[in-house]
Amino acid sequence: MAETSAASFVRKLFVEVCNAKNLMPKDGQGTASAYAIVDFDGQRRRTKTKFRDLNPQWDEKLEFLVHDAESMASEILEINLYNDKKNGKRSTFLGKVKISGSTFARSGSESLVYFPLEKRSVFSQIKGEIGLKVYYVDEDPPAAEEKPPEDVKKEEESKEEAKKEEDQEKKEDDQDQKKPATEAEPPKAEDQKPPEKAEAEAEKPPVAQTENPKKDEQKEKSTEEKKTKTTSSDQALELRSIASDRKSGGGHHSGGACDLVERMPFLYVRVVKAKREDGVSSSANAYAKLVIGTHSIKTKSQSNDKEWDQVFAFDKEGLNSTSLEVSVWREEEKKENDKVEITESCLGTVSFDLQEVPKRVPPDSPLAPQWYTLELPEQSPGNDVMLAVWFGTQADEAFQEAWQSDSGGLIPETRAKVYLSPKLWYLRLTVIQTQDLQLGSVPEAKARSQSQPEVYVKAQLGAQLFKTSRTTLSSAWNEDLMFIASEPFEPFLVVTVENATHAQAVGHVKLHVPTIERRTDDRAEPKSRWFNLIGDESRPYAGRIHLRVCLEGGYHVLDEAAHVTSDVRAAAKQLAKAPIGLLEVGIGGATNLLPVKTKDGTRGTTDAYVVAKYGPKWVRTRTILDRFNPRWNEQYTWDVYDPCTVLTIGVFDNGRYKRDESGKPGKDLRIGKIRIRLSTLDTNRVYTSSYSLMVLLPGGPKKMGEVEIAVRFSCSSWLSLIQAYSSPMLPRMHYVRPLGPAQQDILRHTAMRIVTARLARSEPPLGQEVVQFLLDSDTHVWSMRRSKANWFRVVGCLSRAATLARWLDEIRTWAHPPTTVLMHVLLVAVVLWPHLVLPTVFMYAFLILAFRFGYRRSVPPNMDPRVSHVDAVGPDELDEEFDGFPTTRSPDVVRIRYDRLRALAGRAQTLLGDVAAQGERLEALFNWRDPRATGIFVVFCLLASLVFYAVPFKAFLLGLGFYYLRHPRFRDDMPSVPMNFFRRLPSLSDQIM
Repeated sequence: MAETSAASFVRKLFVEVCNAKNLMPKDGQGTASAYAIVDFDGQRRRTKTKFRDLNPQWDEKLEFLVHDAESMASEILEINLYNDKKNGKRSTFLGKVKISGSTFARSGSESLVYFPLEKRSVFSQIKGEIGLKVYYVDEDPPAAEEKPPEDVKKEEESKEEAKKEEDQEKKEDDQDQKKPATEAEPPKAEDQKPPEKAEAEAEKPPVAQTENPKKDEQKEKSTEEKKTKTTSSDQALELRSIASDRKSGGGHHSGGACDLVERMPFLYVRVVKAKREDGVSSSANAYAKLVIGTHSIKTKSQSNDKEWDQVFAFDKEGLNSTSLEVSVWREEEKKENDKVEITESCLGTVSFDLQEVPKRVPPDSPLAPQWYTLELPEQSPGNDVMLAVWFGTQADEAFQEAWQSDSGGLIPETRAKVYLSPKLWYLRLTVIQTQDLQLGSVPEAKARSQSQPEVYVKAQLGAQLFKTSRTTLSSAWNEDLMFIASEPFEPFLVVTVENATHAQAVGHVKLHVPTIERRTDDRAEPKSRWFNLIGDESRPYAGRIHLRVCLEGGYHVLDEAAHVTSDVRAAAKQLAKAPIGLLEVGIGGATNLLPVKTKDGTRGTTDAYVVAKYGPKWVRTRTILDRFNPRWNEQYTWDVYDPCTVLTIGVFDNGRYKRDESGKPGKDLRIGKIRIRLSTLDTNRVYTSSYSLMVLLPGGPKKMGEVEIAVRFSCSSWLSLIQAYSSPMLPRMHYVRPLGPAQQDILRHTAMRIVTARLARSEPPLGQEVVQFLLDSDTHVWSMRRSKANWFRVVGCLSRAATLARWLDEIRTWAHPPTTVLMHVLLVAVVLWPHLVLPTVFMYAFLILAFRFGYRRSVPPNMDPRVSHVDAVGPDELDEEFDGFPTTRSPDVVRIRYDRLRALAGRAQTLLGDVAAQGERLEALFNWRDPRATGIFVVFCLLASLVFYAVPFKAFLLGLGFYYLRHPRFRDDMPSVPMNFFRRLPSLSDQIM
C-alpha cells in the first residue's frame, strides 16, 4: 500500500522552528543557549544554537521525508529543546513537544502555533513555549539514484560510533533527571561531548567542515539509520505489549469486537441467485422465500439474469422451528380482458435441518455459497439456488447489512448508526468604524427633528443575528460580535449598516465565510480591512466600513451543559493532542421496560433503542421491536483526550419508523438516561452494572426499567493521564481572552440548536427530542425542584463544617473529659514542637484516606433520584417545570407561582446580604467608617504589639489554647467581647434603598 502511494507522489514534511519564549535558565548564569532537535519517522534534524537568550528566534525550516503517506496520521513529531553545553555547564533539557501526525496541515493552510513545553518527568523544571509551523507538501517522485558502494561501506563503519554517541546522550539525560535544573555549578574547563557528534560538527567553523565533508554526511546518515532501527524496534515491542495486554484482558486496545457484551447467536442465510432450466424466458421475475416457523420473508424480485445477493439474520432465541425452508417463486404476467394479472408458481424448495447448520466465528473466512437443488413434489429436479446458511453472532461482518428479524427487517429508522456532530468554530466580527456614509434622502421633518443621526451595524450568519450599540456618525464602535460557524460553512456573513433614527438601511457587504482567516491564539491579531457598502439601485456606493473578522480556532465551542461536557478540545486541528486512552462501552440489554404506547390499539408495547454520546461521536443501537426485555449486545469505542469528561447514554422508544395518516413520522419517547464520569473509573477495568432508568413526567417520577452497561477505560500512558490533571481544562484562549457568562450562555444554546438541526437532517435522522435530551438543553430553565436540589447540596457541604464545629464545641465544653484532656496534651505538644504540626496533619490525612480506600464505590456513580430531589417534588412544582416558555398557564396560577418565587428569592436575598455584611464590617474597621470603633482597634493594636514584644509567642499560644478549653464553670453565657465589638461595626446594609 505504501509502495503504491510512493509511486504516485512523494510527501515531504516541513517544520518551521520559529521561536521560543520564557525558557527556563539552565546554564548556571541565569540564561540559556538553546537549540532544538526535531525527530520524525526515524529522521533527525537540528537547529542552530542561540547563545544566551531565553527568548530565542530561529526561523529555520527543516525538511523530512514521509516514507508512508497513508500512515502519516499515526506518526509522532517530537521536538526537544536543549541548552548547548559548549556555552553552559552541561547539555541540559529545556522541554519537549509531541505533535500527532493527524494534525499536520497541507501547505497553504498552516499557521504559527505556540505549544507549551512539556516535562520529561514529574521532577523536571520546565517552562515556556515554542512557536512552530508544521505542514506537508506532495511532490512528483524524483528519478532513482543509486548509492555509491564506498558510501555504503562508510555507513557500516559509522554505525558503532553513532551508537556510542546515543548512549552518551542517554547518560546525560539521566543525569539531568537526578540533578536539579537550577543547581548552579562553576563552568568546567573541558566540556563533555554533545548528544549528537554530527550535530556538534555542524557548529564548527567552515574550515573544519571543508576538511572532510563526506564524513560528516555519513555520520548524519548513520544516525538517521540508527534512529529508524530504534523506532522499528520500539514498534515491535509495542505490538508485543499489546498482544500480551489482550491475553490478560487489559491494555489500551480492545480485546475483541464484542468482548464487553454477550455473543448473540443468529441464523444467517445468504441467498445469491437461482438457475432455472425449465425453458422460461430469462426476462421473467423471480424471488426467493424463506420460512422458519412463523417467520416468513422474501427477497426482492429480480429477473433471471440478476442476482439477489441478500443476507437474512434470524435471532436464534426467536426461532420456533427446527427447519429452514427456502423456495424460489416465479412471477408471470397474464393479460385477460385488458387486465394484467400476476400469477406466482413455485420452482422448488430446499430444506435445512437447523441442527446440521455449521457455525462460523470471526475471524474465520465467510462461508462460501453453494448450489442446492430445488425439489418439487412429483417432478424431477431441474432448478438450483445458490445460498449459504450458517450460525454466527452479532460480530459477523454480514450483520450490519443483513435483514434483521429483531429490528423489523431493513427499516432504515431501526438500524444501528454512527453520527458525528458538525465541527463548530467561533466567528469573531469586530466592527471598528464607518466612513463616508451616504444616508440618502430623508423627509425634512425628520431631518429637523435630529441633526446628528444615529447608526448601528447588524450582522447575520444563517439564523444568527446580532447588532452593535447605536452611535453617531463621528464615533466608532470597536465592538466584538461572536457567531457560531459550523462546517460546511454558511456561504456569506452579511453585515448591514442601518440608520437607527429613520429605520432605514444604509448599505451592506457580504463576507465569504470559507475564505475568512483562521487563527489559533491571540498573539497574531488578524488584519482589519475596509469594505465598500452596497446600497440600493440609486446608491451603488453607500460608504465604507472598517471590519476585522476571523475564525477562532483556539476556543472549544461548548455545545452541551458545562457540568456534563464530553469534549474540551480546541476547534483548530493544529492544537489537537494525542489521545490518552480508549473508552469502550458495551450496551447489553434492558429489563422490565414499561409499555409506552399501544400496538393495534389493544396492548402496550415498547420499541427500545439506545443512544450513547461522547465527544462529537454519537452512536445509536438497532431498535428491538415489541420487547420489554430487549438484548442489543453492541459495543462501541471512543478516543479519550481528557479523563474529566462524561459519557451520556439515553434509552428511547422508537416512534419514527411509523408514520401517521399525513405521512409525518412520530416522535421518540424518553425512557431514561444515565451519565458516567470517566474520572470515577479505574483504568483497564471492566465495569458491568445495571442502571435504573427513571424519567420525570408531569405526573411525577416513574421508573421505566433497567439497562445493562459495560464500560472500560483503557489508558495508554500513566504519565499522560497524570499530566492531564495538572493542565487547564479548556484551551488557552478561554483564559487569556475569556467570554462573558451571558455571551457564553447565548453561544452554547446557539451551538445546541445547530447540532440538533444538523443531526435531524441525517439519514435516518436523529430526532430533535433525542439530541436535546442528551445535551441537557433545558438546564437553564427555572425549576423549583432543581433549586431545592442545589440548596440541599450546599447544606450537605456545610454540614461537614457544622459537624466539625459541634465536635470542637463538645471538646470545649468538656462533654467527654478524656478527649478534652487529650486535646490539652496535644496543644502543649503543638506549641513546644511546632515543626511537627504539618507532618502530623498530612500523615493523619494519609492514614484516613488509605483506610477509606477499601470502602470506595465499586460501581460507577449514576444520576441519583434522591440527589435530584424527584421524590419530594409536588404536582404544582412539576407542572411549573414542564410548562413552556413563555408560560401557557392561567394568570391566577402564574400569580401564585410568582409569589412563591418572590418568597424564595427573598430568603436568598437576605442570606446574600448577611454574608456581604460580614466582609463589609471587616473593611469598615480599616477605613475609619466608625471613628470610635477604629480608634479602639488602633489602641488595641498598639497594646498588643507591646505585649507580644514582652511575652513569647509560644506562651501566648499556649495561654490562648487553655483559655479556649477552659471548664464550663469558668464561662459566661453572654457573647464574648470580640464578638460584640465585631457585630457593632457598620456595614452598607443601611445604605441600600
